[in-house]
Amino acid sequence: MNNRDINQIPDGRADLLCFLVATAAASYALTQEWRVDHVVANGRAWLARHLVSMDWLERVEIGQLALKIAERELLTAGIAVRLSSVQALFTDEMGLNYSSTMIQRMLNLCREHAESL
Repeated sequence: MNNRDINQIPDGRADLLCFLVATAAASYALTQEWRVDHVVANGRAWLARHLVSMDWLERVEIGQLALKIAERELLTAGIAVRLSSVQALFTDEMGLNYSSTMIQRMLNLCREHAESL
């Protein structure tokens, strides 16, 4: 079965970017380390779960951007991911919890950045 290209999914890049930012921030809250390997693994998992394909260089670029946003821009935007808030970011199936105001704010930030990808 052929996967869809990410460009065929409305808001696909923003959703992937938001997922990577949220998982990077959650991972940092849990480990106090910015884990590139978590971003790579979570990017692959999101693409597989949504049956989406993406060029490898684009995956690298979006992963780097996700780490940059998580590390440098979340706090500036008033989004503080703490250990106590990690569970509320995700559903039981490890998807984004779109009812979380923190995820909604992250998604808005990621939509702005996704326009440049």
